[in-house]
This record gives sequence, C-alpha cells and structure tokens, in this order.
Amino acid sequence: MDEFQPGMKPEPLVISRLLNAPREAVFRAWSDAAFVKRWFAPEGITVPEAVVELRTGGRFEVCMRLPDGTQHWMRCRFTEVVEPEKIVFTGTVDGPGGKWFNVITTISLAGEAGKTRLHVVQEYEILSAQALGALKGAEAGWSSTLAQLGREAERLATPAVHGSFTLERQLPAPLAAVFHALTNLEAKSRWFAGGTGQQILARHMEAKPGGREHVHGRWADGTESIFDAVYFEVLPNRRLVYAYELHLNGVRISVSLATLELTPEAAGTRLTVTEQGSFLDGYEDKGAREHGTGFLLDRLVHALGGPPLTGQAQN
Repeated sequence: MDEFQPGMKPEPLVISRLLNAPREAVFRAWSDAAFVKRWFAPEGITVPEAVVELRTGGRFEVCMRLPDGTQHWMRCRFTEVVEPEKIVFTGTVDGPGGKWFNVITTISLAGEAGKTRLHVVQEYEILSAQALGALKGAEAGWSSTLAQLGREAERLATPAVHGSFTLERQLPAPLAAVFHALTNLEAKSRWFAGGTGQQILARHMEAKPGGREHVHGRWADGTESIFDAVYFEVLPNRRLVYAYELHLNGVRISVSLATLELTPEAAGTRLTVTEQGSFLDGYEDKGAREHGTGFLLDRLVHALGGPPLTGQAQN
C-alpha cells in the first residue's frame, strides 16, 4: 500500500462467502443490535455497544473492543436497505487518535440451494496514517467476522423448541398469605429474584387481567435478564395465569405460559406451577428454566416461614 496521503482511496476490499443459513436468517442477523453484538467483529474482539436501525437513513453504530481494552467505533448510516437482498451503509471508523477512514460498505445476499451467498464490497477513504496498518488485516478480519455471522444466522434459523414442566410446593401459610406473596409487588420482591447473584435494575407489577409485570436484573457476570409478563386470569386465593417473555442481553430467548394453582391444605397451601414454553432461535434450555423456577419457589417457601435456602439460582 502507498505511503499515507490524506484522502487517498486504496483498492476496495471484495470478499464472498457461502453461509449455511437461508438469506432471511442472514438478513435478520443484521436487523437487531442484540444480534449484531454477537457477531460483528473478528473472533476475540467484543462488541459492548451497538445501535441498529435497519432502514434507509437509520443509524448503524458499532463499538469494537480489543482484548487490551482499545476501542474502535464505526459510525454509519444505512443508505440502502432491500430486504432480504441488499444492505449499504456509509460512515466513519474511529480509532485511537481520532478518525481513521471513511467507508462505504455494500452487502449483497443471494439464495443458493437453501444457503446464502454473501458478497461484501468495502470502499475506503483514508484519513489517518494509522488506518494503513489496520487495513492490511481487513480481509482476515472480515473472514473471521463472516464466520461468526454464519453461526449467528444458523442459530436464528433454528426451529423453536417446546417444553413443559409442573412443580409443586407445600407452603406454610394460608391461601390469602400465599396469594399476597404472588401478587403484591413488595411481597413478591422478597423472593422473585436470583438472590445475592442478581442486582435488580427495574421492577413493576400490576397483577390484574391485562396487567403487566416487568423485572430487569443484572447478574454478577454482567448478563442482563428481562422478565416481561401479561396477566390473563387473576382469581383471588385460587389461580393465576400469565404469559411472559424472557430476554438475555437483549435477545428474546423464550415465550412461556404459566399457570399457578392454589389449594388449601391442613398444613397451609399447596402451590402447583405448570409452564409451557417455546424456546427460540437456537437457545438450548437443558432444564435450566425448571431448575430456576424451582429455586424461586424454594425462596417463596422460605419467605413464608419455611426452611432456609441452599444453593443459588442459575441463569
């Protein structure tokens, strides 16, 4: 590559890959910041922040963080979006010291026997001498990035997996006290969380038909979870029925229907919880939801005067 001259325009990068996923799934992988953060960087580089507005004129901004903590920002606008065939964005890439280069990137998607032929053309206008060295690794970087894109698209193309479970607990409290613990925000806050391993960032609740419940938490490893529910049936001291979505790091991993039945018994109240779930986009539950629900029910037993807890919840 020639010596640096402001405004110089080297030969465009041209790269093509065949991805093992339908192009609708590949296009979808570009459509949401939660997805883009999983793949839009070479392997070993993380994407802690991203903004994706996949429409003509919308923003496409990605922060790429190197293992040493150095950050590079790409701040672009989509100039052409044709679903699921073509994506064009243009903008600037920043590095240490300021702006490194302007860029125009054209992504073309073509179906090929159930897979996707993805073609990339990236044009550059150099603004900093530091960019010259970085662009020497552009092809290798894109190759690694597209491999990650392929894996993400395969995940998004995976059919939903369904599961169900039923759990029971004997609660040492009368019906009214148990129902209060299930439907009152302050009372539920004492047990409906991951214990010491989770920080609650936001919570609200309105337990009535059509009412909603929201719990946003952050785990010790930085994972953020969001529980969003809507109530369909609220029969005092008898039954609750609600549907809920669960998100991890901005990605919806499941949609579930939960039924909670309360039955009076001599020693207190029997609570029966039945969940039917649809696990989405390649998320593998492997019994984690049943385990987590069981842990929460044990916290409820303890909150109502039962024996102390052992263990912690797992997300």
